[in-house]
Amino acid sequence: MIDGAGTAQRVLRIALVVALALIGLWVALPFVPALLWAIVLAIAVAPVYARAEARWPAGKAVWLPLLFTAAIGLAVLVPLALGIVRAAREAHDLALWLASARAYGIPEPGWAAGLPFPHKALDDWWASNLGSAEAARRQLGHLTDPDVIARSRIIGTHLVRKAVVFAFTLLAFFFMLRHQDGIAAQARRAGDRLFGPAGERIGEQMIRSVRGTIDGLVLVGIGEGALMAVAYIAAGVPHPVLMGALTAVAAMIPFAVVLVIGGVALVLLGQGAVGAAIAIVVIGVVVVFIADHFVRPVLIGGATRLPFLWVLIGILGGVEAFGLLGLFIGPAVMAALILLWRELVAAPEADPPVPYRDSPGRIH
Repeated sequence: MIDGAGTAQRVLRIALVVALALIGLWVALPFVPALLWAIVLAIAVAPVYARAEARWPAGKAVWLPLLFTAAIGLAVLVPLALGIVRAAREAHDLALWLASARAYGIPEPGWAAGLPFPHKALDDWWASNLGSAEAARRQLGHLTDPDVIARSRIIGTHLVRKAVVFAFTLLAFFFMLRHQDGIAAQARRAGDRLFGPAGERIGEQMIRSVRGTIDGLVLVGIGEGALMAVAYIAAGVPHPVLMGALTAVAAMIPFAVVLVIGGVALVLLGQGAVGAAIAIVVIGVVVVFIADHFVRPVLIGGATRLPFLWVLIGILGGVEAFGLLGLFIGPAVMAALILLWRELVAAPEADPPVPYRDSPGRIH
């Protein structure tokens, strides 16, 4: 009777824990991405933060976490503010261009006359679809003022939500740095109870994967953006530094950088700089090929001994499931799964030979 009552209590306790966990996850669901971003950022800055903490131990309670949080915030907000200012200026120019196109049509670009092949079909298409005011208004009819205002409101609402998530990310990042020792100790104990001795190895593997992904995606992406910015300056691309920064961000997402480089080449082609456009495409292909096939596999896969195919699956699948956050979550999950698989299929260690006695007191 007592055993039955104890079993019922355990079942009820487990059911209560599961119910509370599900309710808590449902309540915190809008902020789970912010918490995951804070974890990724804390893992990324952990080596630098440890050195700063060893040098200034008195500041680990408030000042060091606050300083690192402010640095992360400025690293995101300053480029974003510059981009918004530039976009506002470009939007004004775009509005003037649209007004001119609706009033007078869009003239055919000068580079079309210099094409090395017959282009009468292109001339006729341009004249009938864009060359006159009526044709331009027909093609640009979806860009009316009410539609633009409606889209602007949708974008504004989305930006407000992202701003709230970003603010909560910085808040969570601050407290993770401030209480990192306690959080790490609790994570180790939880891993030991859930997975046994493999728990700590899984955690270390996921941490190495996140850091390897940061090195392979973020740092290599910044390098690609810097190299392409130099090429943009040499080719005379408008706003080369801004386009280099956009290339760096796109290079962190698989295959996205091709769209940016192609767009820059089209801009140059529209200005009549055919040679510069071809040069940008060639340089971009070389830079992306070297980064994707030689540098990234070493940085990402080398940190966790993870084959690059599984790294790529983790990145693409993570982006599909979690958006930009999946760039780091996907490879970390794949690294943990590969570690568990390797431990599952690993050959068992040979048992040590059992000593035997062939006479009293003599062991072989």
